[in-house]
Amino acid sequence: MPKLIQNEWIKIFKQTSTYIMIGFLVLVMIGWGGIAKYLDSQMASVSDNWKEELQTQVNENKEMLANPDGTIMAPSLKGYLQQEIAMGEYRIEHNIPPEQSSSVWTFISDSVQLISLVGLLVIVIASGIVANEFSRGTIKNLLIKPYKRWKILLSKYITTVLFLAFMLVILFVGASVIGLVLFGTGDAAQQTHLAYTNGAVVEQNLLLYLIKTYLLNSLSVFMLTTMAFMISAVFRVSGLAIGISIFLLMSGGTITNLLASKFEWPKYSLFANTNLMQYIDGTPLIEGMTMSFSITMMIIYFGLFMLLAFGFFTKRDIAN
Repeated sequence: MPKLIQNEWIKIFKQTSTYIMIGFLVLVMIGWGGIAKYLDSQMASVSDNWKEELQTQVNENKEMLANPDGTIMAPSLKGYLQQEIAMGEYRIEHNIPPEQSSSVWTFISDSVQLISLVGLLVIVIASGIVANEFSRGTIKNLLIKPYKRWKILLSKYITTVLFLAFMLVILFVGASVIGLVLFGTGDAAQQTHLAYTNGAVVEQNLLLYLIKTYLLNSLSVFMLTTMAFMISAVFRVSGLAIGISIFLLMSGGTITNLLASKFEWPKYSLFANTNLMQYIDGTPLIEGMTMSFSITMMIIYFGLFMLLAFGFFTKRDIAN
């Protein structure tokens, strides 16, 4: 098995597109940092009246939460307003001004948004790692080796997951280096994170929070990468896997949020459960959802994806 994984890893890095992906990710991070640096230079310093300004914002959020016009409010928006109100009141009470200047910590936190870009790049790899063997006619050469089919497919999947981890490490380390060069470490107050958990605001170590944020926000990308791998193994068409997976990556969460504002059944969808941050630093998408429920749903979806991928790959006649 290690030999198979090594061979698949070498195949990935023999492709010029792999280095283009890595370079593109680094360039996006540098551009992201440049924009953040420019915006930071244009931002005014914290006002002496920040408490009054923050209290005004809290009052506005409370009025919006009261919803006097009677319109239907999405649970995610309701939870966001509750969080903003609690955060604002906590800052006022404990004399913690809002962050105005950037630091390496804020830049790493903002770079979490680029995890979707990493997902897009890795989905391309996951979609082609099996399908391309069929399109290039190399699958028969692979199967004549003294390895069982399930081991061959498993080695491809493990390699895909390792490549995802590799790209996430590049993102985290790259954001850390770029943020440190452009913004420095910031003051001590910026090294504490305020989290909204179970309806209360708590202070957390920022570095540990950022690592946890990266890991949990990567779950949706991990699941979509697994789905793209499954589609590639079942249908042997990389374009189909790429198209479906990227569409769901970009719009799956939005569609789920819209449905969750009117129905309860979306809680069983994949995209309602991949965001475990909703239990750590926010509110559940649908009332009654718990972290254990979401983990269980992801395990079920993962098992389904693996069952389809290995079932079709090991049983189907390669000659067809």
